[in-house]
Amino acid sequence: MNQSQPPDHATLQAAAHWYARLLAAPADPQLRLRWQQWLEAAEAHQVAWTHVERISQRFAPLQSQADVSLRALDNVRRGELSRRRALGMLSLLCGGGVLAWAGWRIPAAQQQLLALGADLRTATGEVRALDLPDGGQLWLNAGTALNIDYRADLRRLELLAGEVLVATATDPRPFVIDTRQGRLQALGTRFSVWQRDADARLSVFDGAVRLQPSDGTRDLVVQAGWQTDFDRHRAQTPQPVDEARQAWRDGRLLANDITLEAFAEQLRANLPGYLGLAPEVKQLRVVGSFPAHDPARTLAMLESALPIRVRRPLPWWHSIEPR
Repeated sequence: MNQSQPPDHATLQAAAHWYARLLAAPADPQLRLRWQQWLEAAEAHQVAWTHVERISQRFAPLQSQADVSLRALDNVRRGELSRRRALGMLSLLCGGGVLAWAGWRIPAAQQQLLALGADLRTATGEVRALDLPDGGQLWLNAGTALNIDYRADLRRLELLAGEVLVATATDPRPFVIDTRQGRLQALGTRFSVWQRDADARLSVFDGAVRLQPSDGTRDLVVQAGWQTDFDRHRAQTPQPVDEARQAWRDGRLLANDITLEAFAEQLRANLPGYLGLAPEVKQLRVVGSFPAHDPARTLAMLESALPIRVRRPLPWWHSIEPR
């Protein structure tokens, strides 16, 4: 299969359940044999297993994790996998950490590696506020990384991951934020920038911001009260601003009649581990205000309001399924 594409939700869930069973009974030879048979049955199983394994390395007890992590390589060394499967497994095990971390998106993987050395970073669930050197204010949403580069002729932020809200100060130097998709120049303003995997979202609350896509030929000035999604080539037609893009500063996740899939994209920054959605529930509509600092309560609120259930085969693995 194309390793740039994730396995389907059901395959990921199956891998998570196998992982949980192996952690619970690591010395059961019959269980290990059935797991190995499942693993060899399809290349998608191997990709899904690697994804579960790499996420779990951050959360599982070290000894248990080490036992499980080495099993596939042990099978390869004993010759219990075919040569084709062995080569595939070794490739996945060597590269799977980066693929899993970025959700199978290679450009995002490279950016996540750069984020590890960023000037400022926030952890999962952490929101941080600080004063900029020019007197402006900056808020970092959960899971954010950026660099600050103030020079004699330019005030520059480089957003590597996550989301920031900025209230700029009066200063003769231009103020810009660079993302993977382009440059944003503040025109006396308060605005947020959300760096996503494939695009970015600019939301303007006061003043205006000039948007320059990296590979585009046209700039766009976005006025207060409007937002736009953009990639390296172009910006979408501006839409009315979503207050959720600044509500996180106050510890709230707002959902103004959006899909559950879109809400989950916000929730992931505050939820340790993995959050997946079955295809049947992605288009359910969500309305309300939820506590960003308490993802367990948020999931419980969603369960009470929607025809869904949250399954947890592992403490760090959450899956939203039809009820």
